Amino acid sequence: MSDKHIIRTEWKGDLAFEADVNGHKVMMDAPVEGGGQNLGAGPKKLMLVALSGCTGMDVVSILKKMRVDIEKCNIEVQGDVTEDHPKQYFKMHVIYEFTGKNLPLDKLEKAVKMSEETYCGVEALYRKAIEVTSEIRIIES
Repeated sequence: MSDKHIIRTEWKGDLAFEADVNGHKVMMDAPVEGGGQNLGAGPKKLMLVALSGCTGMDVVSILKKMRVDIEKCNIEVQGDVTEDHPKQYFKMHVIYEFTGKNLPLDKLEKAVKMSEETYCGVEALYRKAIEVTSEIRIIES
């Protein structure tokens, strides 16, 4: 039997909405120039957040199992948006930035590849609809 994830979202007035995700509140709103009050993140950008969090959790978990000692892992996700409505992402680019001493590139690449191809459910879904690319950057500490 499959899992079912359920969230509830409550309208807070104007264009603001608050989602309840396992007891965590997530505010969403449009920027002032878009008719909102900028009380929270835009829902579309939360798609980028979902990708960064999903793959990030995978990658740090895999690297821990590989006994790769990273000091930091920062993930930037860039989303290219169509000009026409409905405005949507047509490409995402993920930049993995690892900080540490003598980090083994081969293991970093393997962990990222495992997340991209096997574990990250968010990326698996996005790849069915859009192009998703990535790169790794290493910062020596």
